[in-house]
Amino acid sequence: MNKQSIQRYDKSNMNQLLVDFPKQVENAVKIGNKFKPAYNKSQIDSVVITGLGGSAIGGDLIRSYLSAESEIPFHVNRHYFMPEFVNERTLVVVSSYSGNTEETIAAHADAKKRKAKILCISSDGQTAASAEKFKQPLITIPKGLPPRAALGYSFFPTLIALSKMKLIRSKNPDIKETLSLLQKKSKIYSSLNNTNTALQLAKQLYMKLPVIYSAADRFDIVNLRWRGQIAENAKQLAFGHVLPEMNHNELVGWKVLRRMMEEEIAVIFLRDKDDHPRVKLRMEITKSVIEQYASKVIEIQSEGKSVLARMFSLIYLGDWTSYYLAILNGIDPTPVKVIDYLKNELGKM
Repeated sequence: MNKQSIQRYDKSNMNQLLVDFPKQVENAVKIGNKFKPAYNKSQIDSVVITGLGGSAIGGDLIRSYLSAESEIPFHVNRHYFMPEFVNERTLVVVSSYSGNTEETIAAHADAKKRKAKILCISSDGQTAASAEKFKQPLITIPKGLPPRAALGYSFFPTLIALSKMKLIRSKNPDIKETLSLLQKKSKIYSSLNNTNTALQLAKQLYMKLPVIYSAADRFDIVNLRWRGQIAENAKQLAFGHVLPEMNHNELVGWKVLRRMMEEEIAVIFLRDKDDHPRVKLRMEITKSVIEQYASKVIEIQSEGKSVLARMFSLIYLGDWTSYYLAILNGIDPTPVKVIDYLKNELGKM
């Protein structure tokens, strides 16, 4: 791989979006810090973050990240309507990057009908217009990015808003560490030499079907992000599961189709120092089983002190890996033509 091949295939310059992701996080934090809360902890019994695709993954990460500390239940909604429990004591975060996601627009209307406390985060469109019309709090984020490349904007302002409403403690030290780590990794992952872990990993996954495993708690959504980015950027399938659940079903599937597994499947274990001790043991045993079948097994360890930094260390590596995989596949990572086709067809009905 060289600069010429990147320029040949990366017509929309996804490379620059990845290089600038630390700057996006920095700007997202500034946007979050300007937010003036309209609600407080005493008014809220539950939180629902509603969105789809790239706009929902930020909500997923917040739920996963806060699962071990939040006393208030978090729910991520990916539908046209709200869960039945939503009422006037529910904070509903309406997250739509474009502001025109039809499912999110419908869910927004349902939340208003249920008299929920609504906070919108969007760059434009009907979501922003509705927030202004009904005088609902709105966090405005920059427009013009593919939603999956705007994770910093969907995650950090929402996280900071939750802390300003006293629903969670301040995350400023963790955010500072995360930003520092991303800045260092941006330089490493954008280079085209042998120290670039993302590029080397992409080469290992080239012409393979990735299967990604992780622990079920805080890294389930990191796992999902990897699969989604490989699908959208590299335009190839990726599958995955979480432990311990995988040990109760999917593990048995590593038996038939042996030739395909030995030639085409590459397994990635996303690991963290705070994985449950029994899950760590399960991973070792699972790895020993899968090594008999998969073409290769790769282990990746998170980096950083705080949970937030460790989560984003793996997310950023996965984003860059999927990008280089797209270039190796001879594909522009940015367009998602089949999704555009689907939306156009739905718009006719």
